Amino acid sequence: MRVSIDATLCSGHGRCAKLAGDVYTLDSNGYNAERGRTVEVSPGHEAAARKGARFCPERAIQVLEE
Repeated sequence: MRVSIDATLCSGHGRCAKLAGDVYTLDSNGYNAERGRTVEVSPGHEAAARKGARFCPERAIQVLEE
């Protein structure tokens, strides 16, 4: 499973990292550190990745099922 973080939509709310810190991290400005990229989710962290994406108020995170 992969997630894609849209750099134009991420507004730095940080809910993804607060709810799923094992999957999402923030940069020094409070934005998702992986914005603008598609990243692989580690096995066992799929539910957390989905939760972080679901609670993003801007819907900047897309979950890409394989």
